[in-house]
Order: sequence, then C-alpha cells, then structure tokens
Amino acid sequence: MRYLGLDLGSKTLGVAISDPTGLIASTYKTIRHDEEYERLLEEVRQIVQVEAIDEIVLGLPKHMNNDIGEKGNLSIWFKEQLENTLSLPVHLEDERLTTRQAETILIENHTTRKKRKKVIDQMAATIILQSYLDKKRRV
Repeated sequence: MRYLGLDLGSKTLGVAISDPTGLIASTYKTIRHDEEYERLLEEVRQIVQVEAIDEIVLGLPKHMNNDIGEKGNLSIWFKEQLENTLSLPVHLEDERLTTRQAETILIENHTTRKKRKKVIDQMAATIILQSYLDKKRRV
C-alpha cells in the first residue's frame, strides 16, 4: 500500500509520500495553489497516478479544545472533493501542532530560515502521514 500525505494550507499544499511498504513517510513537494482548488485537485490526481497511490491521508486542523473551525471545514470539504475526483479512500488525521513540530525538526537540523519556509509544509505533511502510518501499524 502506498499512501499520500497532504497538509492543506491557505496558499500551499504540503505533500508527503510513503515508501511502497506503507511504513515510512518522506517529504515529496509543496504545491502553491492560492485557493485554485480545481487546479490543485488535478495536480494531486497526477501525483496519485504517477506514484500509484492507494490511499490519501489529509491533515485535519482542529482547535486545541477539539472544535473544528473554518480551516477544518475546508479540509473536510477538500476530502470530499478528493474522494469524488480520485475514487480513493481519504483519511482525516488530526494535525494539531504538526507545523510547530516540523519547524522544531528543521531548526534542530540547522536549516536556514529561507529553506525552512520552502519545506515546512511538506515536512508537516510528512509528520501527518507518519502519525497515521504509526497508528495503523499498532492496530
């Protein structure tokens, strides 16, 4: 099973991919979309096709009190669009604090601020995907 991890932001989509065994998540790319969701869906569709993806894991932003706000509702809507467009299962994964985790990892690895800005979203997508894969393995 091959998984695609997605971190949907207001202007970018961080993308991560699992290895063919579905055990390890790696960064893949960042797609700038500026709220052009039709184009974004097409780019994801192309990745799914090229990389032979079986399932998608999409980050679900929640408030710390577990409420789902505007960004969470956008992710739920995007999940539905992905399922309708790709006919693949799309799983929502709690993404609270993943961007902070990603930034911490990048800082600890002495990544420059300029480089961090370019890869932070794909690193967050990797954390989201790895979290899902780890939970799946424990079940």
